[in-house]
Amino acid sequence: MCRNIHTLYNYEPPATEDDVRSAALQYVRKISGFTKPSQANAEAFERAVDDVAAVTARLLDELVTSAPPRDRATEVARKRQRWLERQAV
Repeated sequence: MCRNIHTLYNYEPPATEDDVRSAALQYVRKISGFTKPSQANAEAFERAVDDVAAVTARLLDELVTSAPPRDRATEVARKRQRWLERQAV
């Protein structure tokens, strides 16, 4: 899948509508092969992004877990550290 799509569930603060829409956009771009669709495909592309975002939001609302929420800042710092370690090799 696309590297730019990140886990949105069980974080504090929770994912925003923009986070969900960005993930939906990346998904639709990946499966369609279009970064920017032509005018002929723009309406279908946007409708797909809207549909995927809506289903994603519903999924996130309906999931349940007993695990404590993860902190976004901590996760970003951890990923950045792993990236730096890979670059040092």
